[in-house]
Amino acid sequence: MIEITTPEVSWIAILPELVLALGAVGVLLVEVQWKPATRVLGAISAITLVIAIFFTFLQWAQAGDALEVGGLDELVAFSGMIVMDGFAVFGRFVLLVMAGLGLLAGWRLVERLNRRGAEAIALVLLATTGFSIMVASNNLVMMFLGLEIGSISLYILAGLTEEKTKADEAAMKYFLLGSFASAIFIYGVALLYAGTGQLEILAIRQFFTEFIVTRPAVILIGLALIIVGLGFKVSAAPFHSWAPDVYQGAPSGVVGYMAAMAKIAGFLAMARILLTAVPQLDDSWLPVIAGISALSMLVGSTIALVQSDVRRLLAYSGVAHAGFILTGIVGGATTGMLFYVTVYAIQLIGAFAVVAVVSGPSSSGSSIDEYRGLARRSPALGAAFAVLLLGMAGLPLTSGFVAKFGVFSEAWANGYGWLVIVALLASVISFAFYLRVIVAMYMDETEEEGIVVSLAARWVLTIAVAGTVLAGILPAPLIDLAADAFSL
Repeated sequence: MIEITTPEVSWIAILPELVLALGAVGVLLVEVQWKPATRVLGAISAITLVIAIFFTFLQWAQAGDALEVGGLDELVAFSGMIVMDGFAVFGRFVLLVMAGLGLLAGWRLVERLNRRGAEAIALVLLATTGFSIMVASNNLVMMFLGLEIGSISLYILAGLTEEKTKADEAAMKYFLLGSFASAIFIYGVALLYAGTGQLEILAIRQFFTEFIVTRPAVILIGLALIIVGLGFKVSAAPFHSWAPDVYQGAPSGVVGYMAAMAKIAGFLAMARILLTAVPQLDDSWLPVIAGISALSMLVGSTIALVQSDVRRLLAYSGVAHAGFILTGIVGGATTGMLFYVTVYAIQLIGAFAVVAVVSGPSSSGSSIDEYRGLARRSPALGAAFAVLLLGMAGLPLTSGFVAKFGVFSEAWANGYGWLVIVALLASVISFAFYLRVIVAMYMDETEEEGIVVSLAARWVLTIAVAGTVLAGILPAPLIDLAADAFSL
């Protein structure tokens, strides 16, 4: 008799992803079979996200119990493919919450798409599935698989609208440049494997603790390519050229979701690779990340000053924020980075929810002229947008101020004072273009009629504004949660 040893399957490690995938399939099957009202599909997606969040809480509890029993090895499942540590669980939870906010923000787009609305919901759930796999991956090939599942879903979402010309152009640019970046990433993974003989992140870390590499050229080149590939996903300069065109051309109802999810997954993956797999090589990659951070902050903040389209302004603002977040990775203690990514994602989805209300959920482009006198046409909408923009600018008593203070402190403590000075300069510049939009809303006159804000958009803006203010006044709970993510 030949005994065949089967790998131990830990279903709890992938339950959120299974629920999301089954939810996407369920939405499509219900739509094809019964063609129900859109609110029925919305209920299915909401139940899916709630169940996935529930299983994420179970993972958090199990992560703590497993560490008490046998350490980090107890959290690795599926033959080293998936890790269920606090970092992964925190990332999953943030992704699921942002998926819910993204669906609410784009609900008018889903309704306007009629029968194709089911496709949009399914793509959102599938994109969340892919990025959730990405942040929980211990294997670099598995991380690439999650990256591609999420990215391909976003490529399709970018072109899923009636305004075909600009949307198709945005989707095509996103697809071509995204595919090129993915190829660079997997080539970097191949070179890293050639230099270490390992694909698992924890195994790569063990490799560097046991061996001294005297000629690490192949490893460093592979690491550089991985940084380039992920730098594209988070729209860090000089890999940001796609962002303004895609943000401007894609349907406004989903742009906030697209940008937030890619940034969350990209930064968490980058932090896991750099800080977990290759911390021994920080003398080589820290200056590179610091340079990309400084360039992103300066390029994003200065070019945003001359933009006349709010979407392009937010795109270049995202480039600057990518630089700010990278200072947290440079600092090494990424509690500040997790806090920053979370609050910025909320602000980003809220800001694009305003864009969807003002310009239409399926529109392409959003001139700043459309925002003149917005505070008179819709005082609540104007106030919400002003709070979100001030939060992005880092005004005290907002979450943006706490987030920037956290990552700047970490970078300063790690000896990168010059990078903090550049970041402060970029922050001052960023106030100018945010205030430009606020001045247009409150100071300029308009003869246009009032704006009707949907119930879903009101919920999104309420949550986004509340999160921006509360996390600025009482940041301790979220900071403690982010800190706990590194202790589990």
